[in-house]
Amino acid sequence: MANRLIGDLPKVGIRPVIDGRENGVRESLEDQVMDLAKAAAKFIEANLRFPSGEHVECVIADTCIGGVAEAAMCANKFKKEGVGVSLTVTPCWCYGTEVMDTDPLLPKAVWGFNGTERPGAVYLAAALAGYTQKGLPTFGIYGRDVQDVGDTSIPADVQEKIIRFVKAGLAVAQMNGKSYLSIGYSSMGIAGSMVDSDFFQDYLGIRTEFVDSTEVLRRIDEEIFDKDEYEKALVWTKEKCKEGTDCNKPEKQVDQARKDEEWKTVVKMTLICRDMMIGNEKVIEKGYREEGLGRNAIAGGFQGQRQWTDYQPNADYTEAILNSSFDWNGIRQPFVLATENDSLNAVPMLFGHLLSNTSQIFSDVRTYWSPDAVKRVTGKELTGLAENGIIHLINSGSTTLDATAQQRNDKCEPAMKPFWEISSEEAQKCLDNTVWPPANREYFRGGGFSSCFKTEGQMPVTMSRVNLVKGIGPVLQIAEGWTVDLPEEIHTVLNERTDPTWPTTWFVPRTNGEGAFKDVYSVMANWGANHGAISYGHIGADLITLASMLRIPVCMHNVSCHDVFRPSAWAAFGEDKEGSDYRACANYGSLYGIK
Repeated sequence: MANRLIGDLPKVGIRPVIDGRENGVRESLEDQVMDLAKAAAKFIEANLRFPSGEHVECVIADTCIGGVAEAAMCANKFKKEGVGVSLTVTPCWCYGTEVMDTDPLLPKAVWGFNGTERPGAVYLAAALAGYTQKGLPTFGIYGRDVQDVGDTSIPADVQEKIIRFVKAGLAVAQMNGKSYLSIGYSSMGIAGSMVDSDFFQDYLGIRTEFVDSTEVLRRIDEEIFDKDEYEKALVWTKEKCKEGTDCNKPEKQVDQARKDEEWKTVVKMTLICRDMMIGNEKVIEKGYREEGLGRNAIAGGFQGQRQWTDYQPNADYTEAILNSSFDWNGIRQPFVLATENDSLNAVPMLFGHLLSNTSQIFSDVRTYWSPDAVKRVTGKELTGLAENGIIHLINSGSTTLDATAQQRNDKCEPAMKPFWEISSEEAQKCLDNTVWPPANREYFRGGGFSSCFKTEGQMPVTMSRVNLVKGIGPVLQIAEGWTVDLPEEIHTVLNERTDPTWPTTWFVPRTNGEGAFKDVYSVMANWGANHGAISYGHIGADLITLASMLRIPVCMHNVSCHDVFRPSAWAAFGEDKEGSDYRACANYGSLYGIK
């Protein structure tokens, strides 16, 4: 397990703040305050890991912070230690603005201990008022139940908020300073593939790197890749990736010799795209230092259609394998590589990966099937979770193989897991449940191979998407729901009406009878683009917290209002939570932008 990107992983800074009055007051509180900080650090380190597998580290201020001088000492230590998230803790009254964290770029929260002996809640309210007045949005954490003095246990409701805040804050810190690699540019007029550099820089702190697709051809032609690894990858591919039935019309089919050459090309493309993202020491050793350094890309996209795919094999294999949690080198952290260079789908894929540590599904939000329409074309009725209609998520073979849902959680239920929890047997099952039919040559004149599988049902998932709205900026939409299994006689009929060589996920969002979630049709009708990013688990509340840190308003979600956790300042923008989200984001502006 190793961070593959340039730059140290961010740490969580814990700030124990205290009443600064010495000669009695401060001395009586020192141990209690520091013990609370230690308890928070222990809890965070025991429960959080980075997507690359490393455990999260916490840094605690050297002393309790009773005033400006100690606040400055703490800030200095945090800078030296690479702190990316700031959590202030206290059970007592403190001098609000004198002990605050004033770094405008650090996501910050204050946990005010709920106890009767000292006014931790009074300090929390005063501190949050100060942060709000100074334009530093901060999350407030306050337990529902009163605790006894000296109790360093962390109540369940406080644990939930600490984890949600820290996960989102670490996601912000991990993105900052990294790159989005655009291989090619605009695909078939898709707005999301017209990569907006200002959005990436101002909202995410991510620089955009543009490389023409001809660079892939150059590296193939000049063999700028690790030839030993290529031979290993080709052998693995021939053994593990079963070629599927060629569904092309007879006049469009090619012979096996041509297909074998296309397999060689797509394997080389996979190595090269990975090297372009994160670099490769073996390429440097071959004398290609510039190419071997990579672009420090935390995410990327491959344009493909049409200029590339009209005469070269498509990147479905490349995208599917890189987005998966395993390849010829074994089980490893998945990449984030968007089909058709849809950068606005790559972003929620990245959000989901950083929040859940799992691989992400890229799909077209292709078709809403009503119960009546299904019965008309199949003669069968939808039942169970699917009884009120389904959404067909399907794309040209680029979806992570983890989405076969052959992994299992601790209850033996279908799952998509962090790579360090995946067994070799589970990885093999994902491969066994995938075939690779030759690409549809009417779409992809240059050939290639599409992954083909059906996602197993009853997995909790969250679909999300970022869209750019002129006059507003980015907005995020979220739909929690489940994958579902359809009886084979229904699945086959519906699947044959589109391209049966592509991977299928049948999705049912959770509906509530209102607005965009009135019913399944309304979710489809209100989705803002042709693509969606799907993450394992119901992570909508985590996405909302992350979006508020980045000042991206959420235009559509089906998360319970009780789980929505945003900075306390949002309450000052009106009682309507979603309207106040828009107003607060507009007021504060993008995290890294200049107002």
